[in-house]
Amino acid sequence: MKKLFTLLCFTVVMSVSYGQLRLALTGGPHYSSVLEKNNMPGWDSLTKPGYSNRSGFNAGLIAEIPLGQNRRFFLQPGIFYMTKGRKFSRTVDTAQVLTDTLSYKNSFYPNYIDIPINVTYKLPLGRKSNFFVSAGPYVSFFYTGKESSEARIIQNDNSIKLKKADGTIEAGNQTWKVTTFDYGVNARVGFELGSLIVSGYASQGLNNFYNAPYDGTFKHRVMGISVGFWLNKTSIENRKPRDSDHDGVDDQEDACPHTPGSIAANGCPDKDNDGVPDYLDKCPTVPGLAKYGGCPPPDRDNDGVNDEEDQCPDQPGLIRYKGCPIPDTDGDGVNDEEDQCPNQAGPASNHGCPLPDTDGDGVNDREDKCPTIPGTKENNGCPAIKKEIVDKVNYAAQKIFFSKNSYNLTRNSVKELKKVAAILKSNNSLKLTIEGHSDNTGPAEFNKMLSQRRADAVKKFLMDNGINHARLQSIGYGQDRPVADNSTPEGRATNRRVEMKLTSDGLAHRW
Repeated sequence: MKKLFTLLCFTVVMSVSYGQLRLALTGGPHYSSVLEKNNMPGWDSLTKPGYSNRSGFNAGLIAEIPLGQNRRFFLQPGIFYMTKGRKFSRTVDTAQVLTDTLSYKNSFYPNYIDIPINVTYKLPLGRKSNFFVSAGPYVSFFYTGKESSEARIIQNDNSIKLKKADGTIEAGNQTWKVTTFDYGVNARVGFELGSLIVSGYASQGLNNFYNAPYDGTFKHRVMGISVGFWLNKTSIENRKPRDSDHDGVDDQEDACPHTPGSIAANGCPDKDNDGVPDYLDKCPTVPGLAKYGGCPPPDRDNDGVNDEEDQCPDQPGLIRYKGCPIPDTDGDGVNDEEDQCPNQAGPASNHGCPLPDTDGDGVNDREDKCPTIPGTKENNGCPAIKKEIVDKVNYAAQKIFFSKNSYNLTRNSVKELKKVAAILKSNNSLKLTIEGHSDNTGPAEFNKMLSQRRADAVKKFLMDNGINHARLQSIGYGQDRPVADNSTPEGRATNRRVEMKLTSDGLAHRW
């Protein structure tokens, strides 16, 4: 530390003697916190939420030494008084936790002397204003500090006692003490407006500064704002710069010292304000880029992709295809982004895919319900079932009866079902779905069971009469699908029924 302090003093003395150093007084409010990490159970969810920032301030001096002759980079060492630390507060819900402590507060307020050593870059905004960015390491020395606590405790007589404790923070290597030395990084961003300095400030400690009685790490963090004033000028600043054309650019930096211009064009005229002086600008009235001689990037096909990157510079295209149109691999007029068959030509109506028709019935396979059997368009590509066949089956369904509360077929039912079996035998492409229905008399579960057994009885009869079971399906719906009012005897009689539906390769027909 003594060597560093001696070197700093020597640098300041030499810089002042040569008129290269200036000093600023700066300070302002900030918030400080402590980043703590440990492995204690429940700390993140129970204890950590109780910590909050400490409001404080910083005040000190900044020295500035130019690095080079361009007045852009500077070394800025400083010395600051910095308040740091954090606060803790917790209120206990005694209905949830059995304790005599209603609330607890703690403040941990160490104070330091910080010495930042920053490198600063300044971007001129005018003759007397700059935007600057400054960053670098800092070293820190514990100066003083205090710690206080306050607890509200319930006494045996239900009265509340306020218990306070205050103490000083000590430095050392023992438990409950802070380290004498700390270090980290810091940064400033702000503006210089003449002698006024306005900036935002942040610092992050990199050292574990606290010796806790448990395994954990503690690092300082500070964020705030500051306002300052330069107390003097350097010999360079005191020397009035020469600006022959009065354009705000000193002659020593002005590429056109006798013609007023802009700062962006190094003091030369620039009609389109693109940073390329008019004497170099091939498009002096149109903003462009220096790489194109002050002209906009060329784009012959006006598709928004400049010719350097456009793989189809004479055809308007899209950025994602590098300036080329959307490709159409199969040449069917449907671009690949919309074509569901990009390698097979097909009409736009079918999303670019061909329309196959295996059975040649005029219904393409995508819409044909019977793609291998010729049919009609009206029947979605399947063979049509003749109306007289459907009528015969529907008539037979109306003549199917069972014994009361039974699934035994009556004689009249047998006669009609034999006709149905004959129809199915002479039309091998037909399938039959048998549905059993009941009224709402009696329990629903019984009705469903009875309707299923009745449908099964019809199916069994047809199977016994030579019909393959794969062509038959029986379903009992019970009382769930009435077609008449169950509140009347007639309606209930209508609802006690069997329906038979013919299908041809999966299409149901019912008139």
